[in-house]
Amino acid sequence: MQGYLAALATVAIWAGFILLSRLGGKTGLTSWDIVALRLGVGGGLLLPLCWGIRHHWRDLRLWAMAGIGGLLFLVLVYAGFKRAPAAHGAILLPGMQPFLVAALAWWLLGSRPTRQRLWGLVPIALGVGCVAVPVLAGQHSGPSTLFGDALLFAGSLAWALYSVLVKRWAFDPWLLTRFVAVTSAALFLPVYLLWLPKGLDTVPLGMLVLQGLYQGIGPTIVAMVLFLRAVAILGAERTGALVGLVPVIAGLGAVPLLDEPLTGWLVAGLVLVSTGAWLSSRPALAKKY
Repeated sequence: MQGYLAALATVAIWAGFILLSRLGGKTGLTSWDIVALRLGVGGGLLLPLCWGIRHHWRDLRLWAMAGIGGLLFLVLVYAGFKRAPAAHGAILLPGMQPFLVAALAWWLLGSRPTRQRLWGLVPIALGVGCVAVPVLAGQHSGPSTLFGDALLFAGSLAWALYSVLVKRWAFDPWLLTRFVAVTSAALFLPVYLLWLPKGLDTVPLGMLVLQGLYQGIGPTIVAMVLFLRAVAILGAERTGALVGLVPVIAGLGAVPLLDEPLTGWLVAGLVLVSTGAWLSSRPALAKKY
């Protein structure tokens, strides 16, 4: 039971990350503000725990992963949520991960997926196609939404590359969590404070506290600990299958919480992507990977 509770709590935090990111994107906060709030809180909390990793500072692989899975991912995703709805983010971020990770692992690591796993990726492609249909038909809200989708997809690609590099270089997850958060904060915050546009004075203090605490603690620290706990109890495959619930929970949650429209194409896309993520992580498939 503990494993399932940890996995479901991880799903809730990741779905909340999508919803809260879009909520922040609809305010006067700039995407740079949200990146700064997340890195400031997360990096500040983890900094006292970084003494034990001081001998890793010269490892260029860690710096590359901080740039890809930290700064690049956050900048692209929060900029995307300024323009695109949460449901699109639910599909293009967690929904696309099995597809993109499989493609990059095949290309970079030579890890060719089995035929069964490839079949599991088919619903993901169909789900993304369902979201693309209204866009191609000219029914989206404008070029800004399309650009936001492109940014979200680029962010998803950055995270997939980060995931493949984690597998290739086999760093300890807790080491990565601390290094990525602290170095990303050290690189970004001075640039933000000196040169980047800010909108902190356009929102209530409560919004700043909510964004900072949730973004900096939830996805950055708590979700990682819970995810590792779930993997230790349930196994990576079963945990991955449960994480496939994130797109549909975030997409449906955006309707009452963010007043986003729920079209037939979007419902089909959410269901297909979540189904594909679940199929791609089924234990019977993963054992043959």
